[in-house]
Amino acid sequence: MEAVHTEGAPQAIGPYSQAVKAGGFVFVSGQIPLNPDGTLVEGDIRAQTERVMENLKAILEAAGSGLHRVVQTTCFLLDMEDFPAFNEVYARYFAPPYPARATVAVKALPRGVRVEVACVALAD
Repeated sequence: MEAVHTEGAPQAIGPYSQAVKAGGFVFVSGQIPLNPDGTLVEGDIRAQTERVMENLKAILEAAGSGLHRVVQTTCFLLDMEDFPAFNEVYARYFAPPYPARATVAVKALPRGVRVEVACVALAD
């Protein structure tokens, strides 16, 4: 097992790694809309989703993988009313065949954000 770290995404805000490589996969921890310097992205679901996806991209690239190798995502939304706008941004980052995905509404997310996404990708 190998921890993955990059300055291109926000540092972990708890006792976890940005990602872990193990068994031919990269397991990326849930990313919220924080800039790499740790500041929160204000704005609507589109702006927040864009930052989340850029964080995932940076972490995967640091692991020697990429968004094109993602096989599964888990998406958490504060409000399912945001689902269409979330999908609009999310779809720009993936091409067919799309990753398997679970999307759930939650009562709250860290730092009061609207979205969090975790993923599993094939390693290099």
